[in-house]
Amino acid sequence: MKRVSNVTVRKRLAIALVAGVLIFSIIDIRLGYVQFFKGDWLTGLAKDSWSRNIPFQPERGKIVDRNGVELAGNQSAPTIFVVPRQITDPQGTADKLAAVLNISVESAYKYVTQKANMVLIKEARKLSYEKAKEVRDLNLKGVYLGEDSKRYYPYGSYLSHVLGFAGIDNQGLMGLELSYDEELSGDKGYVKFFSDAKGKRMPDMADDFEKPENGLDLKLTIDTKVQTIVERELDIAEATYNPDGIIAIAMNPNNGEILAMSSRPTFDPANFRNVPQEIYNRNLPIWSTYEPGSTFKIITLAAALEEKKVDLYKDTFHDPGHIEVAGSTLHCWKRGGHGTQTFLEVVQNSCNPGFVELGQRLGKETLFSYIHDFGFGEKTGVDLQGEGKGILFNLDRVGPVEQATTAFGQGVAVTPIQQVAAVSAAVNGGVLYQPYIAKELIDPTTGEVVMRKTSQVKKRVISEETSKQIRVALESVVAKGSGKKAFVDGYRVGGKTGTAQKAKDGKYLENNHIVSFMGVAPADDPEIVVYVAVDNPKGTIQFGGVVAAPIGGSIIGDSLEAMGVPKRKGQIEKELTWTDTPLIETPDLVGLTKNELQEQLVNLDLDVSGSGKKVVSQSPDPGVKIKQGSKVRVYLSE
Repeated sequence: MKRVSNVTVRKRLAIALVAGVLIFSIIDIRLGYVQFFKGDWLTGLAKDSWSRNIPFQPERGKIVDRNGVELAGNQSAPTIFVVPRQITDPQGTADKLAAVLNISVESAYKYVTQKANMVLIKEARKLSYEKAKEVRDLNLKGVYLGEDSKRYYPYGSYLSHVLGFAGIDNQGLMGLELSYDEELSGDKGYVKFFSDAKGKRMPDMADDFEKPENGLDLKLTIDTKVQTIVERELDIAEATYNPDGIIAIAMNPNNGEILAMSSRPTFDPANFRNVPQEIYNRNLPIWSTYEPGSTFKIITLAAALEEKKVDLYKDTFHDPGHIEVAGSTLHCWKRGGHGTQTFLEVVQNSCNPGFVELGQRLGKETLFSYIHDFGFGEKTGVDLQGEGKGILFNLDRVGPVEQATTAFGQGVAVTPIQQVAAVSAAVNGGVLYQPYIAKELIDPTTGEVVMRKTSQVKKRVISEETSKQIRVALESVVAKGSGKKAFVDGYRVGGKTGTAQKAKDGKYLENNHIVSFMGVAPADDPEIVVYVAVDNPKGTIQFGGVVAAPIGGSIIGDSLEAMGVPKRKGQIEKELTWTDTPLIETPDLVGLTKNELQEQLVNLDLDVSGSGKKVVSQSPDPGVKIKQGSKVRVYLSE
């Protein structure tokens, strides 16, 4: 036997010791690395393999008007999930769920026996609070309620084409809901519980909760006070005239903020599936394209005044009822014409031949240059989807007849929003603004404004002096011309009526017109521009002054009052026709005794209440102009 020396043994022991220390050091380092550097990651992987997530949907951001009035909000609507592996009695669970959810037992059984970690019951999405409570009270193992919500539109069809709607997954599908879907949506949260390989909950591990991040709130330029008035007037017009459609827009001419927008036919965003797609898919005030008719004459007038081609008071024009242009006869709406008139009267009377004359004085290049400068032929850039851009003649295809018809609003096609933006520029001092409807995005938790839009100037199109002359001319149209039915005492309403034939297959239709009114007030310092168009009103004379002007006047008068705009002095007196009831000022009745009150020789209907001997209050106030025979309420007291 070979003897190993002590030295050799010691060497071997030393090597073994070093190797052992090295191996254990590597193991320790690896364990330390795993424990301290990768521990959380590995634990997360393990927990993920054990975890099941019950989603908690974020609350979609609200849409509110300029004053914070809610136009689109949310209602709690839980959704049912099942974890099949945790269900110990599939048949019993299916029976109970089917009874509460009003689904077949067979369908419920398929859900609770699927070979999946978690199953959503499609028929149990976005339940009512009462129905969700019924499911919760069943206290079924493996059945969970996930927090969810559904979109809620408190005013029904109010502003529906602008707001649009959201789908069952709370995703924006139309209107502002779609345009600002990313900002309104927010981020999902969840409740995470842990289960073993057999799906049984792990009792020693607490549930995790990740709070959902709610979407941003969207504040609009819309004023619900004005919008409510517009909706009311359109409802009345729809019931009165049974038209094919109605359009209305109200805008602040000084910054492009849209105050109201509506159209008919309309729909309820919460039940959009119940109406044809062509109704909810077309926001007519920005999409519809048609010949504007006489409301377009405001642009021709602005160009002629700016180019100093006409003096409204000194220049005259004789209208025999027609005008000859390149072998074609273009007629005035008034058979026999208006005779000799100043150009201010040409505007008041909406005389087509007179505007043909203005177009000829301008020439086609200058006329079309102004038309383009006012924004026609291109989109306004309003922050709503589906905007049209209208149709204009190519300049090289404009002959004398095309130039003439364009001057009075025929042969071109424009959108309502283009007209509102253009006329706003004509009356606000000459500045063309980009219309907009979304004002701010706001963090609902902190109240911080994340995004704020401000007015955007596109260009100056006319001078302030020209704009002032246009305002005077438009006020005279309402006081003395075709827009008399839009007159509002004290508010100095200016405007222009329009009656446009509708074309189909290259021919104009008989007795089928779009009648319109473009109004602005107060004429000395405009704060609102209102456009109303009624498509084919039935049972009436189809003139803008007959149908659209009264609607526009009601909207303007009530809106200015709701906005707190004070009445003005210096209004042009209304020229009365035989159909008008004269206006009189209400007398000051306060302080009169009962006997003195009876002696008042006023053509008013006095409604007396109270039991005293003297008048202490009255309505309307003294000095307010009202129609003869109107009711005045007085209150008597001691």
